[in-house]
Amino acid sequence: MSNDRTLKVEGDINLTEARKDWIAGLQTETIEQLDRDASWFVHQAMSSPCMEVLEECEGPYIITASGRKLLDFHGNNVHQVGYRHPKVIQTMVTTLNKLPFSPRRYTNNESIQLAEKLCTMVPGLNRVLFAPGGSEANSIALKLSRVVTGKHKVVSMWGSFHGGGLDVISVGGEASFRKSTGPLMSGVEHVPQPVSYRSLWENDPDQDVYVAYIRHVFENEGDVGAFIAETIRNTDVQIPVTGFWKKVRALCDEFNVTLILDEIPIALGRTGKFFAFEHYGIVPDMVTIGKGLGGGVFPMAAVLTNEKYNAVAEHSVGHFTHEKSPVGSAAALAVLEVIEQNGLLRRAQDLGQIMQTRLLEMQERFEMIGDVRGIGLLWGVDLVTNRATKERAVTEAEQVMYRCLEKGLSFKVSQGNVITLSPALIISEAELHRALDILNDAFQDFIH
Repeated sequence: MSNDRTLKVEGDINLTEARKDWIAGLQTETIEQLDRDASWFVHQAMSSPCMEVLEECEGPYIITASGRKLLDFHGNNVHQVGYRHPKVIQTMVTTLNKLPFSPRRYTNNESIQLAEKLCTMVPGLNRVLFAPGGSEANSIALKLSRVVTGKHKVVSMWGSFHGGGLDVISVGGEASFRKSTGPLMSGVEHVPQPVSYRSLWENDPDQDVYVAYIRHVFENEGDVGAFIAETIRNTDVQIPVTGFWKKVRALCDEFNVTLILDEIPIALGRTGKFFAFEHYGIVPDMVTIGKGLGGGVFPMAAVLTNEKYNAVAEHSVGHFTHEKSPVGSAAALAVLEVIEQNGLLRRAQDLGQIMQTRLLEMQERFEMIGDVRGIGLLWGVDLVTNRATKERAVTEAEQVMYRCLEKGLSFKVSQGNVITLSPALIISEAELHRALDILNDAFQDFIH
């Protein structure tokens, strides 16, 4: 199974015998609900059949209909401040009772406050547009770049994910989203994702060959208008080296290319900084954020940019029905307040040190852990069948996942073999250790 490339996808493996066995072991009522779900929803990869039925979520936990309480280290990256945070809920209810909707061409205090807050966080990013989801935010960014630069070509990275719309899967690099969709958006070129483990180029610790590859495409393709990438790839946690983005920033300046950084899953403190690009000492031309911005309640996203990209008054680049949602903006304002007042950026750094120490200790003890990589509260554990060959341990990763679910820990498996760990930033130190104990015990099961 580990050689089956069809299993090396962005999310969990949901069409295996192990999934069938897991579902068969659930309560009868839960199985009936899953059958109802499967009878109505379109079946798609990484979705059907679903794993469980949820009834409640709170703080760092999700709770199933059968009463299983799971520490959620996945959360679709919406749970930076945890689920059902009272500040978020209270603020949204107050706004909902007063102004649940704001028709387009009108504005409201909540959306203005949110715009002001976001546009004063990083010097050089002082203009914003809101969108109902990250896919739409990236679409706005691509359109803005075209209009302002007059160039339509885009360079992006293989393996990247920028949303599910036809335009953004064109620039995205996830095979499962591009498969069988027919002709995609023209003018898109892909470059390799900069990685340190299983790198295409050995003896390239500074990732200069990756930068040189981007330069080569800019020079030979010509007329490139935008370069879009995830600052840090979330799904299997690929972290470029310290100098990588400064070199790419310089390249984009040299070739007059818009640098768009997609931080939809990793902004809002996930990496220990509000924006991940702050770790690299640069400012992009645009950054897109979302997911946790709506507090795990309301779909909310945004694209932040600068005055250069404000010159589009005669164009409609991002109109949506819920464009300036008072409720969504209220949720986002509450999220930002919770992050700030509770010191969640520093907390992510401190708890991240604990995760790093514990995971590296596991790597020393368990041969199946080929690589550990992470930052803040975003970590990837790359499982292998052989450390020398770095062969992906797909079957083993799935088995570890189900053993952890049985013991109270939920996470995502990426690329078929990478355990991706993204807890809520409000998780307690005791809860974090308990989750890591569960993971350790699951690995321990394999050597008995």
